[in-house]
Amino acid sequence: MKKVLFTAALAMTTLFASAQFMVVTTVTEAGDDADGFSAEQITDKIGLGYMVNENFTAGVQKGAEDAAGDATWDLFVRYNFGEGMWATVQMPTEEATDNMTVGVGYSFNVWNALYLEPSYTMPVNEDDAGDREGKLNFGLAYRF
Repeated sequence: MKKVLFTAALAMTTLFASAQFMVVTTVTEAGDDADGFSAEQITDKIGLGYMVNENFTAGVQKGAEDAAGDATWDLFVRYNFGEGMWATVQMPTEEATDNMTVGVGYSFNVWNALYLEPSYTMPVNEDDAGDREGKLNFGLAYRF
């Protein structure tokens, strides 16, 4: 049993020692009653990603609030297919396949490890009205 615990601890420290994490967020639109820009527009969709290798990143991001007002979490996966270009799949933890979105984006290095990330996403399935409109997003990422 001691060998199993020691091996697991060694594997976890090796994993985190060579890991590259990133904090991501998508800037949301101001509400109807908002006066200008607020910090909540940056922190509403904050998340944490783990770069598995040069091409794949997996993580969680804060999603929309549910009916009770509690925060939900979305899972996301990114695939880097070019210099700064990436494709993404994002889905909530509940009813994932019904609310899945796909998109493409680009990472501009602004300063050191801070990136500006415009992206375009669209739902995989149509909504109740039969629409499947895409959305232009602006995000920030900090890699460490």
